[in-house]
Amino acid sequence: MPVMGPDPEKGAPASCDLPVEVHGGIEGAPGQDSVAEEVPVAMVYNGISHAVMMASPCDLEDFALGFSLTEGIIDSPGQLFNLNVHAVDEGIAIEMHIAGDCFARLRQQRRNMTGRTGCGLCGTESLAHAVRAIPRVPLRPIPGDEDVQHALSNLRHYQPLQEQTGATHGAAWCDSQGRIELVREDVGRHNALDKLIGARIHKKGESAFDDGFALVSSRASFEMVQKSASVGIGCLVAVSAATALAVREARKAGMTLIGFARPGRHVIYNRGDSGQPSEEREHE
Repeated sequence: MPVMGPDPEKGAPASCDLPVEVHGGIEGAPGQDSVAEEVPVAMVYNGISHAVMMASPCDLEDFALGFSLTEGIIDSPGQLFNLNVHAVDEGIAIEMHIAGDCFARLRQQRRNMTGRTGCGLCGTESLAHAVRAIPRVPLRPIPGDEDVQHALSNLRHYQPLQEQTGATHGAAWCDSQGRIELVREDVGRHNALDKLIGARIHKKGESAFDDGFALVSSRASFEMVQKSASVGIGCLVAVSAATALAVREARKAGMTLIGFARPGRHVIYNRGDSGQPSEEREHE
């Protein structure tokens, strides 16, 4: 029996059940498993395909807005006039109509990416496009240790797709006390963050990131820091480690960056509450 792919016009299931062979472990384990869907999603602006991302076929309107903002394609949500998600033979297309000046800038960039599971760099034509200038974020208080730990301890309860398949990343928005307010999931960590950003802006508008912090189930790569800074997120907490470039970018942005967030401990790589990079404070 063939396995049918996701159809966004019929609800776009983010997982499917497949027959499997289980070797070892529990005797008599079931012969099927829930597997995360991963489909090509084309970002199409004013009729021109700009990027193809491998993504989970859910929350695609959030994905479209978040991606458009964090990739610098639009500067504000109001420059995305409308969008339409529809199935095509090869996957899913998100058709967007954006402001003329944004589209002119996009065409000048001459980027045409094909991303592997949320990779935002594949196909970038120059080093300048790979590491863009990062904006400063507004000054925000850093979360307390107990707030970070509270959010971390509850994250898995907000990841039903990860619980079902074991194959997805989560990105959560937490208030200043570590209470989780919103979560998005995807097979790609960048995609999950883009979906969270889009969803939060859809719900809260300009005040989306005024209070609280973002928590991601992945490592803190420089792209995650850049995407967060591009919309004014003042604190990013990651379950795994940060890269050196991510730390340097966080310092430039004045962003609080926390990694290795595990039960009972976490590492602060940079504090954004003083408005100064950590390495500058060390020499005061």
